[in-house]
Amino acid sequence: MRTLTCIAALSAALMMSHSALAASAVAKACRTDIRTQCGDEAKAGGAKLKDCMKKHFPDLSGDCQVAIIRAAAAGKACRADAKKLCADAKPGKGAECLKSHAADLSDGCKEAMAKAQEGGK
Repeated sequence: MRTLTCIAALSAALMMSHSALAASAVAKACRTDIRTQCGDEAKAGGAKLKDCMKKHFPDLSGDCQVAIIRAAAAGKACRADAKKLCADAKPGKGAECLKSHAADLSDGCKEAMAKAQEGGK
């Protein structure tokens, strides 16, 4: 059951368009795991990398798993803020938009983003 929950979190984290800040923490925490578990897929990126990481989630380091789960939590906590404040943001610019509206973010979003930026620590 925990693995299924984690895989769902991974999917959400990797598909979030407004969580580039959290995604960079995931990339940092998962760098070695991506290289060892999904080296070929990492070159392709996108859906291939996401699918590989889902497949190998149980094999990822604890820090990587924590970073993925925190990124998913940030995406969920910030979804309403992103829709409200950054609806017009261009693809890939969601995190920049949220950052520019830092004072207007909900407390839950701020807290989740801070945790996500910590990565797997």
